[in-house]
Amino acid sequence: MAFRKDLNDVRELSDSQTSKINAAGLINSTLENLWSACYHAMASGNYTLWNIKLDSIWAILGGDEPLNGEAEKAINEIDLRIYQTGILNSRVNNGFDKKKNPMSALQYQLLKRKSLMLRRLQNKQGKGTAYKSEDEDDIS
Repeated sequence: MAFRKDLNDVRELSDSQTSKINAAGLINSTLENLWSACYHAMASGNYTLWNIKLDSIWAILGGDEPLNGEAEKAINEIDLRIYQTGILNSRVNNGFDKKKNPMSALQYQLLKRKSLMLRRLQNKQGKGTAYKSEDEDDIS
């Protein structure tokens, strides 16, 4: 039976490794704060703020993706569809009144799709909730 190294023990790490760990912690903390703000904006119906926070998440995650790669193409396609729906009016301004914003349901679905795409990308990059360390044993 192999024992795992204590991942909290940083005594053996060089300065460059410690720096990477600290940077990763800050990035994860920033992402968590942005996701929290996204969920609040989503729940309150503030589509504009929701979209801005999602763009902030993309600005962090997109930096680790290849230029013109699949993730960038996917986010650009979703953004184009969002922008084609017009101004992001939501219940903050008009109570989901379809006369004032007939596109509110579509905007909501597109923003939700953008959220899920970014969450999946975060998990794929190992910065999210579905991360599995390579040195962990599968213990059932």
